[in-house]
Amino acid sequence: MKTSDFDYSLPPELIAQTPIEPRDHSRLMVVNRRDRSWQHRRFFEIVDYLQAGDVLVFNDSRVIPARLSGQKTGSGGKLEILLLQRLSPNVWQTLVRPARRVKVGTRMEITAGSANDDLKVTAEVTGSGEGGTRVITFSDEKKLPQLGQIALPPYIHTPLADPERYQTVYARTNGSVAAPTAGLHFTPELIGKIRNKGIRGCFVTLHVGLDTFQPVREENPLEHRIHQEYGMLSPETASELSQAKAEWRRVICVGTTSVRLVEAVAQASSPLSLKPFTGWVNLFIIPGYQFRMVDAMITNFHLPRTTLMMLVSAFAGREFILQAYEEAITQKYRFYSFGDAMLVL
Repeated sequence: MKTSDFDYSLPPELIAQTPIEPRDHSRLMVVNRRDRSWQHRRFFEIVDYLQAGDVLVFNDSRVIPARLSGQKTGSGGKLEILLLQRLSPNVWQTLVRPARRVKVGTRMEITAGSANDDLKVTAEVTGSGEGGTRVITFSDEKKLPQLGQIALPPYIHTPLADPERYQTVYARTNGSVAAPTAGLHFTPELIGKIRNKGIRGCFVTLHVGLDTFQPVREENPLEHRIHQEYGMLSPETASELSQAKAEWRRVICVGTTSVRLVEAVAQASSPLSLKPFTGWVNLFIIPGYQFRMVDAMITNFHLPRTTLMMLVSAFAGREFILQAYEEAITQKYRFYSFGDAMLVL
């Protein structure tokens, strides 16, 4: 198995730049692992494929305004800071541009372009890490949400008119740098229809980092160091999922983030007796992985050579997924964060 096995060519015009309105009118490709078939539908028709007793697992993480503007103390040189991961109170792993001008000990001021000192935060680079990352200690991280902006993925070039459109309608726990995009297709009305059919919903939290979308650079995937993401699974959700597995009811994860968290917890305990969980998740799912909890998943179309592409291939088979992607390209589906969805049964 090589990283190039998960590559494909995508016409640039199929990279979605803006979200579909309304949310649930995006296209839905329903792929069946058992008979290797697919159907083309609209997302609101997903109800037709769900059964009473199914449990949908949603990731309720909310995207934080992670892109900050600042200047170096003294010289006034302009800087752009991207929050990646909270390490401890007031301490964050970040990317800073231009990186060559920012060394350990560099001090800076973060502002919103206002003369109001109440909205100013001071910061200092206190460490460096892999990939050019910098550890920054802020004077008051509680002010950062007022100073930052939502950071869209680099392949989206069209400004987002409404920042809430990069949040799921059920997002409630701050912490993600990027959205758990499979959930962007749900509306309150669609969730209501799903519940009325006797389908249960439960929530987990996994804070998404930008590394999620980065290609794997090693040709041998086993040499790739998977990024960590912070997650939480409550006692109520653990009980709900264990009961579903005991009663042979389907567990359907909304997004690869939910898959990784649920599977990581199942590895640490047992599908029939899941334990509550709070901590870091670094599960790397590649073909050959034996899924313990997940019976179906809802996901978007992913970038080539990424851990997400490998995860979906592990679930449905690499050749079949690549065939489905070719069909999606032929049918001009919209790809990536604001793109269309896939239901893998």
